[in-house]
Amino acid sequence: MDLSIIIPCYNEADSLPLLKQQIVPVLERLSRQYSIELIFVDDGSTDATWDLLQEIFGGQLSFPASVVLERHPFNKGLGAALRTGFSLAQGEIAITTDSDGTYRFDEIPSLLECLTPDVDLVTGSPYHPGGKVVGVPAYRLILSRGSSLIYRALVNWEIHTYTSLFRAYRRRIYKHVPFTSDGFLAGTELLVNSILLGYRVREYPAVLTSRVTGVSKAKVIRTILAHLRYQVQILFHRLGMRSIPYLRAFRGVR
Repeated sequence: MDLSIIIPCYNEADSLPLLKQQIVPVLERLSRQYSIELIFVDDGSTDATWDLLQEIFGGQLSFPASVVLERHPFNKGLGAALRTGFSLAQGEIAITTDSDGTYRFDEIPSLLECLTPDVDLVTGSPYHPGGKVVGVPAYRLILSRGSSLIYRALVNWEIHTYTSLFRAYRRRIYKHVPFTSDGFLAGTELLVNSILLGYRVREYPAVLTSRVTGVSKAKVIRTILAHLRYQVQILFHRLGMRSIPYLRAFRGVR
């Protein structure tokens, strides 16, 4: 398998018809170049998400690709859904993206083009000088930009966005680099840990837009506190005062 596209979902019944409309033409194009699997992880939705996933993606697609549908019995969090998706993935490259289309699916081919042989991970970056933000509520931008600014100071100033889910990972990262969060911190943790372990990261200047349907599932206060705790860990790690335990024990496949 060349390419695994992993899409976590939680109470996204309103978004799925639009997701199909937008992603299918992209996958048809990609299938001419890559063998593809599409992995949906329903993270314990209480609406019709699971039924719609089976209805929309459970049958034969109009292009060659395999579809994997997985369901958590209850809501475990974004990080847990990513961990499930990574465990199921068979691709040499894994793409992760939001089900609500806030990062445009038609940018996936451009994201992949940035994953050159000398790069291990490409992260979508609306805060990159070439990126753009359209219609996103100001309070969310303040939280996301502020958090990314702190990570830039602690980890790598050349990376502008640390909170994006829109990414392309080589197998050696998504199968081996550890992250412990089950919540919204997980994507940041995986990126930061990859950088701290010496993997090569590149940004793709992406466009971040507001949701067309549904509402964000992020628990703001809980997410802020998780980031602050992790940032303190990174600071101690950088100062040589206290290593991050699971990084110290890491034995990666390089």
